[in-house]
Amino acid sequence: MTETLPSDVVVGLLQAASAEQEIDVDSLLTGVTLPEQDTARIRYEIRRLRATSERWRRRGQELAALFSSARELAQLRDVDELLGRLVERAHDLVGTDVTYLSEFDAKSRELRVRTTLGTVAPSFLGLRVPPGAGLASQVVEGRRPYWTSKYAAMTEAPHDSAIDAAVAAEGLVSLLGVPLLAGDEVIGVLFAANRVEHAFSPEEISLLSAFADHAAIVLQTARLLARTQDSADDARRAYGELARHVEAMERASEVHSDLTSLVLQGGQAPDVATALGRALRCHVTLRDPEHLDGPVADAVDRSRHSGRCTPASDGTYAVAVLAGPTLLGALLLEQGEVEFGPVELRTAERAAQITALLNLKQDAMLEAEQRVRGDLLADMLSDDPDRRADIATRARARGIRLDELRSVVVISVPAELRRGAVRALRRTGGPVGEHADRVVAITSYPDPATASALIHTMVRRTVRAPVLAVGAGIADVTDDLRTQVDAASACVRILPALGLNDTAVTTDEYLPYTALFGPREARVTRYVRRVIGPVLDWDAKHAGKLLPTLAAYLGNRMSPVATARALHVHKNTVLQRLERTTELLGEDWQEPDRLFRITVAVRLANLAKSP
Repeated sequence: MTETLPSDVVVGLLQAASAEQEIDVDSLLTGVTLPEQDTARIRYEIRRLRATSERWRRRGQELAALFSSARELAQLRDVDELLGRLVERAHDLVGTDVTYLSEFDAKSRELRVRTTLGTVAPSFLGLRVPPGAGLASQVVEGRRPYWTSKYAAMTEAPHDSAIDAAVAAEGLVSLLGVPLLAGDEVIGVLFAANRVEHAFSPEEISLLSAFADHAAIVLQTARLLARTQDSADDARRAYGELARHVEAMERASEVHSDLTSLVLQGGQAPDVATALGRALRCHVTLRDPEHLDGPVADAVDRSRHSGRCTPASDGTYAVAVLAGPTLLGALLLEQGEVEFGPVELRTAERAAQITALLNLKQDAMLEAEQRVRGDLLADMLSDDPDRRADIATRARARGIRLDELRSVVVISVPAELRRGAVRALRRTGGPVGEHADRVVAITSYPDPATASALIHTMVRRTVRAPVLAVGAGIADVTDDLRTQVDAASACVRILPALGLNDTAVTTDEYLPYTALFGPREARVTRYVRRVIGPVLDWDAKHAGKLLPTLAAYLGNRMSPVATARALHVHKNTVLQRLERTTELLGEDWQEPDRLFRITVAVRLANLAKSP
């Protein structure tokens, strides 16, 4: 006969199976007669149901926490903040000593620890795991969870010394790693670790894996959003750059239109600076070559060689105005409300080219005028009386008053630079032109030293090469002009022999030389032969060194010791050569009067030998 259980006993047993606190089953069955095996079976089923209920209750709590974390993570957009929160939530869910996330690089196949919680060793953050090494690589390659209860004894994956050292420093013993998967792509590995030996339960593995799945989706979404934001930012920057470029092109078009009108309407070079400044909304200055100095001069020099608009150290920009190798001036730009970019700089360079064209156009007119003035200068220096006839009337027709001309300057520059030198001297107002391989300028400056210095500076700044300028005074341009030009030309010819190649002087400063090296140079040769001819003949026949020794002796205050030192020979050698000189010139060659004439002859002989 089967024993029937009262309903209150059945209800009590059901409550015992579902209660969070354990209820004594034997007390519930008091008064009920059951076989012992049925009583034991009821006890077993009650415990099993209670364990199952407890497991599902805990599972429900974990899932609730998991979904709550997933919702919170889904609201984050910053990737770094998201990684930190992922590790924090995983740490709370699993309850291990240490939780960390390693990010996977698909190109290098490396893993790098990005975020940690619970670590104490500073070396752990940023730890790199090479491909194929450690527990992490197993998770990446297998795309599933891997764990070990004792890392030091793990044999399933190859060890790495750097990883082992970091794990030991942190004191980690048991590790569980689950992949962060976005489709088939591994984006990282989430780790839970303990500092004691621990066998991870299926529930722990399942919970961390479920969290990792949620986290991977959120992380991938955040990354995509970040990339989208970056793309949007790039698009905005590109649009802004395009807008600036369009604006710059519009300004360039405006300048081009203005400059075209200037060329067609006969505008002047300064008008280009005005048009450029208006378009670029900045201050633009056109400078002549002689007014370039300091940092601006350096910038113009760089622009002259590169052909580009070049910044100066004072913050301005300079672009050289060139006609071939000749510097016509420079445009100087002070940046205003418009930031100078490639388009603005190229616009300035084109403006400099237009400036050069307008200058050349103006120069063409000036060139015609200069030819007339050059012809006038040639007539003034001609030996033909007919060409000099009525010279004053022709000069007045060109705006030149001969009675106001007070000095002449002869300039020596390389042949290819003479035209540039003539162009640079047009502003002097007097006749300028080429004559006998020199450039001649007649000025109204009464002081020839002032005239030669100013003209040297003007030409030097234009041609950027050594310039010799020799000035001479003029009492009456119709009477002594040719004489003074010949004297200045003679001085120009001998200055290089004296070591002077880039200077401004007057004929009066070198009068003894110009007097001797004037139009009648044959007198000089006869003089030298008459005074020191025997010395020259001895040197020619014996390949001797008497003339150099004599020159060093006279140049060192007639001291044999100083002469020997200057010639790098022994004193006795000098004395022997001086004895030979006495034999050739006579015992009285060191008497004051003869010594003066010998000194002049030696100096002239050395000048004649100089290149």
